[in-house]
Amino acid sequence: MKHGGIVAAAIEVLADIEARHRPASEALKDWGVSHRFAGSGDRAAIGNLVFDALRNRASIAWRMGADTPRALALGAYAFNWDVGCDRLEITFAADRHSPEPPTDAEKIAIRTGTLDAAPDWVKGDYPEWLDAGLKAAFGRVAADEGAALARRAPVDLRANTLKSTRDKVMKALARFEPAETPLSPVGIRLGAGFGAARQPHVESETGFRKGWFELQDEGSQLAAFLSGATGGQQIADICAGAGGKTLALAAIMENKGQVYAWDADRHRLAGIYERLQRAGVRNAQVREPGDAKVLADLEGKMDMVLVDAPCTGTGTWRRRPDSKWRVSEKALEDRKADQTAVLALAAPLVRHGGRLVYVTCSVLPDENDARVSAFVQAHDGFAPMTAADIVAGSTLSDEVKERLSNPTLTTTHGLQLTPHRTGTDGFYVSVLTRT
Repeated sequence: MKHGGIVAAAIEVLADIEARHRPASEALKDWGVSHRFAGSGDRAAIGNLVFDALRNRASIAWRMGADTPRALALGAYAFNWDVGCDRLEITFAADRHSPEPPTDAEKIAIRTGTLDAAPDWVKGDYPEWLDAGLKAAFGRVAADEGAALARRAPVDLRANTLKSTRDKVMKALARFEPAETPLSPVGIRLGAGFGAARQPHVESETGFRKGWFELQDEGSQLAAFLSGATGGQQIADICAGAGGKTLALAAIMENKGQVYAWDADRHRLAGIYERLQRAGVRNAQVREPGDAKVLADLEGKMDMVLVDAPCTGTGTWRRRPDSKWRVSEKALEDRKADQTAVLALAAPLVRHGGRLVYVTCSVLPDENDARVSAFVQAHDGFAPMTAADIVAGSTLSDEVKERLSNPTLTTTHGLQLTPHRTGTDGFYVSVLTRT
């Protein structure tokens, strides 16, 4: 497909998302099924344009003067793909599958639209109702933080040290021009790409099938290191999901000790078995998901309990840009209730002198420091560590510890990683000791 047809397809998909209020991935999948003539490269390009339009929906709508599927698709193509008005007109004229040519009003918007007078939530491309929450987290740079969350994310990998090394994985993926992540000692980064460029499908690589590496954002990798996990410990990961942090912990522990993986949702936990086997993890025990009674025998025995809490996912907007326009005040309240409940579930499992590690992929203080404060008030005997002590207690290098000691990352009860400050997804990490 030529670019004119790609823009037309993106308009169709965006219209479907608007009309049916469903995730972009579902709308893109259905479009591909009903348009089988489109190759995989075409579908990837359409997906790129749709996601770029959703990443920058507020700023595109401001500059275009409209929030319609057409305005968003044209704006994303002109602004994000750096096409401009003249090239856009030429592209449309050369492809009979293009949308209608740009109107005079659209041409003026593309040529002259700016964000100079736009409010912060528009400049930062986040929902207006979250403006107070983002400013509570980041103050005057809320728009900058939001804008960083609105850019394409790179593909981050974690070299699995139980089976390989970072150098070995990078050599195997050399054709993708990998780079070491700046903070995680086992992280590998593949560029985000531009325009219609496809991201590499690393799951089809031999190294992936052999368990040499896993897909995992550098921020998630750092959360595992900041937990302070070491070999020989007894650790419970009670929001294990598909097992990303369970695998990371097992590698840090060098298969020594034990990781108990559990999740309230059996569907989320279903994929962990295959991943554990592929990664060569031998020190993980998966507890039957659903009923928390299966954790009763762990009470008071865990050196560390990891709570990778359910949250709004505001820190992952780079990877799931459509989710930020679906998140609601009710969803935030529901997640806060979930977080309170899972922290209460975790607390009895921690032995005296042990650690409770609270992690979210959120940048909202209501889900982070506020939840830790509420937990400490409701549960005697737990004391949050300072950010400096969390960093010092990790197994990261002195150089990385120094970089993570930046005061801008410090919150009342932990650390906040963000795309703007650390080049990672948005992750919050708090560590509490049971005194």
